[in-house]
Amino acid sequence: MFEQLSNFRNSLPSLRSFRNLSPLARRELKNGTIFISPWLIGFLAFTLIPLFATLFFTFIDLSITDGILSTPKFVGFQNYETMWNDDTAGVNPRTWFRGGTPGALWVTMAFGLIALPVGIFAPLGLALLMNHRHLKGTMTFRSLFYMPYIVPFVAAVFLWGGMLNPQTGWINRFLLWIGVARDSVPLWANSGAGEWPWIYATYVLMGIWGIGNAMLIMIAGLQGVPTELYDAATVDGANGWQTFWKVTFPMISPVIFYNLTLSIVGLFQYFLVPLVVNNGTGRPGGFTMFYNLKIYKTFFTFQDMSYGATLAWVLFAIILAVTVLLFSTAKYWVYYAGDARS
Repeated sequence: MFEQLSNFRNSLPSLRSFRNLSPLARRELKNGTIFISPWLIGFLAFTLIPLFATLFFTFIDLSITDGILSTPKFVGFQNYETMWNDDTAGVNPRTWFRGGTPGALWVTMAFGLIALPVGIFAPLGLALLMNHRHLKGTMTFRSLFYMPYIVPFVAAVFLWGGMLNPQTGWINRFLLWIGVARDSVPLWANSGAGEWPWIYATYVLMGIWGIGNAMLIMIAGLQGVPTELYDAATVDGANGWQTFWKVTFPMISPVIFYNLTLSIVGLFQYFLVPLVVNNGTGRPGGFTMFYNLKIYKTFFTFQDMSYGATLAWVLFAIILAVTVLLFSTAKYWVYYAGDARS
């Protein structure tokens, strides 16, 4: 990755090359700049300037109620120190459960350990089934599995909330019908703090509803595997499991790596489901107070712009560190056809 960035930097045109442009090239450059200026203005006004503004907020004491004309009070690294000692943020591992409730970062990572394998292997398993040569009605099944992805996610969350209702949901009614004792029927999202894994299981079930997009990406990767590799594996006497690990998995590893990267970033930004299902309260016992939800509440409920910006920048640093670590491991298990590696 770093070698690619270095090559990209070396390929950028120098200032001298701009000075040596012909009049026609200068005119084309001017016209092109005019055409992309609306995007440039929007990028500066709504992305780049707010980005650096939030970084500046982390070093001052600012609240929404202070007003834009108020003189900012510089506090140095006080916001970062506050965050490090904040039990509810959980950035410092020593603060996890120190106040009797889990930190928001612990909640996010604990849920990720459950949701990430499901988010990777469930679409892969479906893609393998949808790509099987003996499957009839392939296009119909692919459409059916993809259609839930089109449903607005908030509507899907409300739908699942009805199905998983402990009293009236049809899933619990089915469990009672097949003989499960009423005391053993899970409460799903309404579980107590001692049964928090059931809450995360509920969130994972709601997430499986929308794996159709990842499934299609996996199918595209599977269809790109050359058939002669499978023929060679058959001639060599490889069974189905050996063919998958020695042929299929290496060839689709870039697609898996792509989905893995997006899934990890999405997990750190997990927000909508706990906000809708548990009203963003963090109950029970703080086990649904995800890190991104804490940022939201800090900004818009407590109106603490400085501390919210600090939490957001730390989240950016964590995601960047995890992504860099993931890219550094890619050379050991991700295979790119035609990529010469030492």
